[in-house]
Amino acid sequence: MVDIVLVGWLPASEIFLQALEGAISKTALLKISEDDLGGIIILGGAIEGGEIAIDRGEISIYSSAERVTKAFELIRKYPNLPFVFSGYSGRIAPKGLSEADSFKQLIQEQGLSEAMAHYEDRSRNTYENALFMKPMIQEFGLRTDSGQLKPWLLITSASHMYRSTKVFQRLGLDVLPMPVDYQTAHHLRWGKFDLVDGAQNWNILAHEIVGLFAYWITGKI
Repeated sequence: MVDIVLVGWLPASEIFLQALEGAISKTALLKISEDDLGGIIILGGAIEGGEIAIDRGEISIYSSAERVTKAFELIRKYPNLPFVFSGYSGRIAPKGLSEADSFKQLIQEQGLSEAMAHYEDRSRNTYENALFMKPMIQEFGLRTDSGQLKPWLLITSASHMYRSTKVFQRLGLDVLPMPVDYQTAHHLRWGKFDLVDGAQNWNILAHEIVGLFAYWITGKI
């Protein structure tokens, strides 16, 4: 009974998830100009490619679709910035389209220019995202007059942003966080009981806690 209450009573999980999602503040785009930016990074984890996309001829997007929609918004807002989508697949034995290929198809379907588009299609986790993108960022990133790389906007889920920024910083890459896909508000829903939402919150928390510990113990952050 206690475990059901712990899972279903949303404040029990929201209080921790809220802290995680708020650990990294969103970049205030109104305070910076396009000239201040080096490019746009979009981390995978929201797109269902694989065999279904090939069979059905349509790309499906997970509940973290804001990673994709925010990317479209910023690509339209900053058409002169290079952007890199990073992601192969999170599946153990992936088949069919990679996430990168799927995002490329979505870009074409949206009628967005691919003149500044770049795709990294090998990474299977956050560390590989940053590691495999680093040479691309160094090659395609816009620089200051002194030759220094300008910071890149980083799009990923709010719960994933803390670990992501730490990985990029560890690899010497300057990023400006653009967290999306929030699962909590500024206030806790004290009277809310929902086993499905609660289980999802605890799953996100467990995933990030395990990821942070694993990356810390292996020196990746």
